[in-house]
Amino acid sequence: MFDEKELNALDLSVKQDNLYLEESFSDLDMASIRRLTPVKPNGLKDKSRKQIFVGHLNLMTPQGPIPIQTPIDARNLKEAMEMYPGAMKIALKKMKEEVEKLKEKQESRIIVPGS
Repeated sequence: MFDEKELNALDLSVKQDNLYLEESFSDLDMASIRRLTPVKPNGLKDKSRKQIFVGHLNLMTPQGPIPIQTPIDARNLKEAMEMYPGAMKIALKKMKEEVEKLKEKQESRIIVPGS
């Protein structure tokens, strides 16, 4: 996978000024929301930064699940839960548009026999 030189070149240090405590909330059905709370290197909350909410959904397809995630611009968990359906619909719409663009790009390629 990695040779010695590539392994030594990897920066695996922890970015101590960008730490978050991660919590996951689920309705055990489809909805899943992660709350990322900023913390200092000592583990205490960093009140100078905002918490972040991220919605998750596994879209089931014949080829297996496709994980979808999107940021939710909420101030608290209750607001994140209320905004979750709309945020996920927007993310799904964007994903559909990207898939359609990829299909168009593949269909427009000219295939020359023997090349």
